Amino acid sequence: MPNAGKSTLIRTVSAARPKVADYPFTTLHPNLGVVRVGPLKSFVMADIPGLIEGAAEGAGLGIQFLRHLSRTRLLLHLVDVSPYSDSSDPVRDVAIIFGELRKYSAALADRERWLVLNKLDLLPEEERAARRDEIVTALDWAGPVFSISALSGEGTGALMQAVMERLEERQQAEAAATAALTEIGANDVQPEDS
Repeated sequence: MPNAGKSTLIRTVSAARPKVADYPFTTLHPNLGVVRVGPLKSFVMADIPGLIEGAAEGAGLGIQFLRHLSRTRLLLHLVDVSPYSDSSDPVRDVAIIFGELRKYSAALADRERWLVLNKLDLLPEEERAARRDEIVTALDWAGPVFSISALSGEGTGALMQAVMERLEERQQAEAAATAALTEIGANDVQPEDS
């Protein structure tokens, strides 16, 4: 959804400098940033413009952005949970975006997604855990959940480290699967009789 803090997050964790403003739909095209999490450890993060209801049917610039999402390996679903959000219902926002992903592509809807609750720094410290639990319960969310403040950087280091670890795990699993298929294929080849 618009104004969730996607551009602010990519500015905080990379050298990318997308436009950031306090009005919706500031991001008009995807922005890429290289996130470095250690020596020789990095990945490319994409800041995709906010989707709106009806994006899968072409509302707004939706179809263009959904195509970009189909090239990703992991989706971070960034949600504004502040009391000052343009939307007062983050659970509804997540449901709308998931619905658009499902309408566009079953494969995209099945892609691994993590829930990232942003702007928690705008809530009093004593309310943060309850707000997080309320949203996770309402969504019946079973995947990873992170609480961050993209603006201050709070929680972003742990999120980026977890993303890197997950991408490395997936890369190793894919390499092992490819090696197994190659070995199976090699065993199917019989030497010719001379």
